Amino acid sequence: MSTRFPFTAVVGQQDLQLALLLNAVAPNIGGVLVRGEKGTAKSTAVRALAALLPEVEVVAGCRFSCDPASPDPTCPDGPHTVEAAESRDARMVELPVGASEDRLVGALDIERALAEGVKSFEPGLLAAANRGILYVDEVNLLHDHLVDVLLDAAAMGASYVEREGVSVRHAARFLLVGTMNPEEGELRPQLLDRFGLTVEVAASREPDQRVEVVRRRLAYDDDPAGFAARWAAEESAVRQRIVAARELLPKVRLGDGALKQIAATCAAFEVDGMRADIVMARTATALAAWDGRSDVLAEDVRQAALLALPHRRRRNPFDAPGLDEDKLDQTLEESAGEDDDPDPGPDGPGGGGQPSPEEGPQGGDSGGAQPEGGEDGEPQPAAGGAGEQAPAGAAEPFRTKALTVPGVGAGAAGRRSRARTERGRTTGALRPRGALTKLHLAATVRAAAPHQRARGRSGPGLVVRRDDLRQAAREGREGNLVLFVVDASGSMAARQRMSAVKGAVLSLLLDAYQRRDKVGLVTFRGSAAEVALPPTSSVDAAAARLESLPTGGRTPLAAGLLKAHDVLRVERLRDPSRRALLVVVTDGRATGGPEPVALAGRAARLFGAESVASVVVDCESGPVRLGLAGRLAEELGATAVTLEELRADAIAGLVRDVRGTTSRRAA
Repeated sequence: MSTRFPFTAVVGQQDLQLALLLNAVAPNIGGVLVRGEKGTAKSTAVRALAALLPEVEVVAGCRFSCDPASPDPTCPDGPHTVEAAESRDARMVELPVGASEDRLVGALDIERALAEGVKSFEPGLLAAANRGILYVDEVNLLHDHLVDVLLDAAAMGASYVEREGVSVRHAARFLLVGTMNPEEGELRPQLLDRFGLTVEVAASREPDQRVEVVRRRLAYDDDPAGFAARWAAEESAVRQRIVAARELLPKVRLGDGALKQIAATCAAFEVDGMRADIVMARTATALAAWDGRSDVLAEDVRQAALLALPHRRRRNPFDAPGLDEDKLDQTLEESAGEDDDPDPGPDGPGGGGQPSPEEGPQGGDSGGAQPEGGEDGEPQPAAGGAGEQAPAGAAEPFRTKALTVPGVGAGAAGRRSRARTERGRTTGALRPRGALTKLHLAATVRAAAPHQRARGRSGPGLVVRRDDLRQAAREGREGNLVLFVVDASGSMAARQRMSAVKGAVLSLLLDAYQRRDKVGLVTFRGSAAEVALPPTSSVDAAAARLESLPTGGRTPLAAGLLKAHDVLRVERLRDPSRRALLVVVTDGRATGGPEPVALAGRAARLFGAESVASVVVDCESGPVRLGLAGRLAEELGATAVTLEELRADAIAGLVRDVRGTTSRRAA
């Protein structure tokens, strides 16, 4: 087995190391979510933690790692005898993003069922991770059906398997550790709340520290065993400290004063439910045990809040997780009881001279979110180039109805359009084309049964041949690529209009966030178009680019459409199974260059010929309207809707129109 990079040799990630060590001391904290940019030692630190965990006592031969002191009475490998015990290292089980549900929860042992006629359960990764670590790299990319399974197991501490004639329940208590890069998409709120602690990591900007990172990595690559040996003493010291903290943990006193501070902090930050209070209490207790103390201090409560609350505070979907430390210090100071330690925290009191708590995300901060310009809505020139105007703020987003791509696709799992998938409800069986990926057991048995006598069957096993195998046909939901093409020219520069446009697009982005879509953003203004955001799963990034979008200049509509066509062409090569929905936001004007209107029409007909599901949001306003966006929609084979109609009820009609238009075009 390869030598792992030592945990204590990781440079500059103290918060990450502390969060992992606290979970090693008190696994009931609930795990760690590590968020950060690529190349910040997230996976390295998590994998190194397993080597520091104390050995566990297990029942010998038990595939579910039952504790000899209190074996699970319903263990599928039971009943167990206390005498059959052994010690082994704590396991770290990695859950691949592309794993199947059978691999995660286990399933019927097909080989034994077909060869011996025996119904036997083959355990999955949840069984292997019991009393150990379950690690999910890129957890934000995990398929929804696997997330649902993890939620159930994390909530109940057990895995229930009811499938293919198998009914099994086994213990599944594990330390859940996930790493993710927020640029690749956010995590579902339900799973986010299941992580006890969260840590934001970033590469150091200090040259000396970066030099030390490179020096240690090169030394490890040259001689992994020798490098690990040089850190053996530090690793041993941390391992012994974990053992000592575990022994001290039951003796740590969590006083009423500390509990009051915990409750006041959770209430001040408006977290949902009571899980945050419980996690904070466990984390503060573990911090005291880690420091060798038997009493929880105010500094423990503060550190616990910084680790347990950032991902739980009430926020809009596009807000980054975080915690106002000034508000935290003020809350702790105000809620300190007489029996508390007088020191409110390592950074001192934060009340005097600090901004008001109301100046947070929901308060009256009058910073950059306010539109620039006078009350009459006239845009003001930006400090940049001529003809460019400052970005307008987005209007309040609203709830939309579902925009679905017609037909049945076969794209990545999501929540938007119907699709043939390997996950979802079983709708039938068919002969496999190529390799068999999901066996339909009942159909396979029915196909083989009539031939048993002719095949000379003499024992209990079923004689099955290749022609008998049947593939399960399943239907679920897929995520789509929603590509926004936004007109940012001077004709769109009226501040009220552009704010409304951004609000409408932001509303559709919220819908894409909830439905696990990929999104892209193409803008056109001046003399060219640009890909403001290549197709990505990070809807947050699209919202940020939209918010900062400036306006001004001519209207190169054809360039915008051609740029969008190129984006879709490349995406079809990368992911041919993901279907697209094109949303063009424009007033339909085309200026600049020879025959701009005719050129825009030819560009639009490219999409119509390829039957791309499209919507044109008509942003033209005023008493005299030219109807140019409607003509563009005809060329695209799309539905046109005015900006005033982009409310919830209007969107419902839009969905029906899009589906009907696309169906007629396909016919």
